[in-house]
Amino acid sequence: MSQFETPLFTGLLEHIKKNPIQFHIPGHKKGAGMDPHFRDFIGENALAIDLINIGPLDDLHQPKGMIKRAQDLAAEAFGADYTFFSVQGTSGAIMTMVMSVAGPGDKIIVPRNVHKSVMSAIVFSGATPIFIHPEIDKELGISHGITPEAVEKALIQHPDAKGVLVINPTYFGIAGDLKKIVEIAHSYNVPVLVDEAHGVHIHFHEKLPLSAMQAGADMAATSVHKLGGSMTQSSILNVREGLVSAKRVQAILSMLTTTSTSYLLLASLDVARKRLATEGRELAEKAIQLAEKARKEINEIKYLYCVGEEILGTKATYDYDPTKLIISVKELGLTGYDVEKWLRENYNIEVELSDLYNILCIITPGDTEKETNTLVNALRHLSEQFSHQAAEGVKPKVLLPDIPVLALTPRDAFYSETEVVPFEKSAGRIIAEFIMVYPPGIPIFIPGEIITQENLEYIKKNLEVGLPVQGPEDDTLKTLRVIKEHKVK
Repeated sequence: MSQFETPLFTGLLEHIKKNPIQFHIPGHKKGAGMDPHFRDFIGENALAIDLINIGPLDDLHQPKGMIKRAQDLAAEAFGADYTFFSVQGTSGAIMTMVMSVAGPGDKIIVPRNVHKSVMSAIVFSGATPIFIHPEIDKELGISHGITPEAVEKALIQHPDAKGVLVINPTYFGIAGDLKKIVEIAHSYNVPVLVDEAHGVHIHFHEKLPLSAMQAGADMAATSVHKLGGSMTQSSILNVREGLVSAKRVQAILSMLTTTSTSYLLLASLDVARKRLATEGRELAEKAIQLAEKARKEINEIKYLYCVGEEILGTKATYDYDPTKLIISVKELGLTGYDVEKWLRENYNIEVELSDLYNILCIITPGDTEKETNTLVNALRHLSEQFSHQAAEGVKPKVLLPDIPVLALTPRDAFYSETEVVPFEKSAGRIIAEFIMVYPPGIPIFIPGEIITQENLEYIKKNLEVGLPVQGPEDDTLKTLRVIKEHKVK
């Protein structure tokens, strides 16, 4: 096999050249049956390959032809035994990982700062999460990774765990010592599952953290669409056989995947893999150099701080991805959300994420100095405009959420008899729904946890500054759904 091949994309092009008469779905029939304004905007080429799993085009649920070949090439590129394409995003791949190893009552070791998809999979599977508290950065107000020591301690206490889940790297680009964590887990014959949503590119450059497959992990859910050049919602699931069964993984993924799989998404994975495998180092180097130049210039701006390699040195900050620009704005007396809005309104800049204290900007091969120079100039203007607040010493205190006590398994809580109570009177009750700020999608509460007053205050603070608090049925957050308490008569 050659990494320059694109069997899936090429196969689609060969198919549409034949211009077959289509008596199959999708009903728009190459765009002829679609709204003309949308068709003209999207273009005939895209609509021509918006096809379905007919005989010549293989079937993602049981691939034997062009999809299998494309997946085999991806496995070779990422150093996996098997790679499965996901059109359900990385969330679908993460849920597949968890449900492939853990069933009802099984324990799975996870960091508390996991993405909602991990906790959703735990609800679906009926597994019991054993939480490891991530290391907290009290200056930035963000969570980092988990340490090898914390993983070993959890395995000593729970040697019957069915898996250890690790985030590598975090949303903010920080990585722990994944190789050491894998060695520890494997000494207990426990597989390591990696949420690699923000690390598709790290496999292809030595200056970036070790990828899951390089570190010897058993499975990795990897977002190709986030940083690898494929279309939104397209991801891969890399598998190393031994402690996990690839056939079971395929079966679970199939259960969670639509039968109407998008060939646009699949083809974009195929061509993104080719580019990463053949040009990945060069592309990553370009992004790294661009980001480092921007970081240096941002750090010359008064009252702003862009995190660099000085963050390394603790067990939870073993390595980092320099293409992520974590920009602390708290010294200006502004929230990250304030800055996000200001950049949008004044410079037409959209950031990846904002929180109470930071903004996050990602640099990819799709960027040039034109974009990064605009960002740096905008941040200079920002600092000048709000420097009077910094001079007055208006600095927000870093407020971090507690990690609540888990009183019931998430599945038991989710399916329990519940009632709705006022938000202000919910402290001490057991919550039956998720509450998170998205992005990054890390739950402040998950079903089964005891609601704390401190976390209610944290939620209110996020709401006050305009950050997107999501999850509860009542999107106004005037009420919360909790486990019903039966009073003794």
